[in-house]
Amino acid sequence: LALTPSLLPALAQAGVVDAGGRGLVVLLDALVSVLTGTAEARPAPATAVRDIRALERARESGSPTFGYEVQYLLDAEAEAVQTLRAELAALGDSLVVVGSGDGLWKVHVHVNDVGAAVEAGIRAGRPEAIDVLRFRDQIEADRATTWTGRAVVAVAPGEGLGQLFEAERVHVVDGGATNNPCTADVLEVITRTGAAEVVVLPNHRNVTGVADAAAAQAREAGQDVAVVPTRSPVQGLAAVAVADAGRRFADDVIAMAEAAAATRWAEVTVAQRDAMTSAGRCQAGDALGLADGDVVLIGTSVSAVARDLVDRLLLAGGELATVVVGADAEPGLSGELADHLKRVHPTVEVVIYHGGQPHYPLLFGIE
Repeated sequence: LALTPSLLPALAQAGVVDAGGRGLVVLLDALVSVLTGTAEARPAPATAVRDIRALERARESGSPTFGYEVQYLLDAEAEAVQTLRAELAALGDSLVVVGSGDGLWKVHVHVNDVGAAVEAGIRAGRPEAIDVLRFRDQIEADRATTWTGRAVVAVAPGEGLGQLFEAERVHVVDGGATNNPCTADVLEVITRTGAAEVVVLPNHRNVTGVADAAAAQAREAGQDVAVVPTRSPVQGLAAVAVADAGRRFADDVIAMAEAAAATRWAEVTVAQRDAMTSAGRCQAGDALGLADGDVVLIGTSVSAVARDLVDRLLLAGGELATVVVGADAEPGLSGELADHLKRVHPTVEVVIYHGGQPHYPLLFGIE
């Protein structure tokens, strides 16, 4: 279900999961509950407040039929407003008339005849705060935007990771594996950079589709945007490390993509329920070691699984091990792992960051 925004552009743009898929999950949960007598533990649904100004601007930048947007506040009786709705509907489209319950109404409509739209309001009551926008002016203003320079935008799932990226002058979008940003979130940050050339690092496979959709909209506004499909924040950090604004944009994107691809990544998490994985059956509370997104180790100790996981990664060689410690990591875990690496892999340089990412006590990157 969490992957559905990356499968359908419309879902990615809206920043929502597939409704039918959500319904199927509810149905299957109910079936499991009836058959086993145990209810599945699911996170409580939450409503995220998102900044949709970038999408609003795209929607209001023009109309194929009508040349003006008219808005005003109206002091009028409900009966008169019913007549007003009919009159404005005959004049244009995108009609919205909403009331506050005390006789004050907000009116919005797209028309060609501005005078007629305002006169209809005068007949209905007393209009004020009249605002008229000519779409051609808005389009020309958008086209006149001057984009300069180059920027990198990265999605970061924790405060510490966000600070790491910001220290490298990267523009950060909050979000990650369990809190996917929507297209508007990513687009707003891309636009805010003011850069002519932008590299976007999604840092999780669930976010790649969202990043692609945001990049497509930014290109329509005149920015040159490339998405490097990083699947982990450690790949994003590797990409940022080789970024060079002095190179041609295409060459810089290629170099960042190559650095990300050359970084083997893994992560340690804790199973939330009993399940069958690619490494066998796990129970709730088990420590899971994932490499390139697949479960490869199951154990009872996060520390033991972390040691075995990093040893497995280093079997193929490596000069630099990056360790990102999450919010759920036990005290002393990073120190134990650092001691293990120094003892077993003395030639490997070890860098430890406190990323603060949720649900994943440890992230690894091997270069």
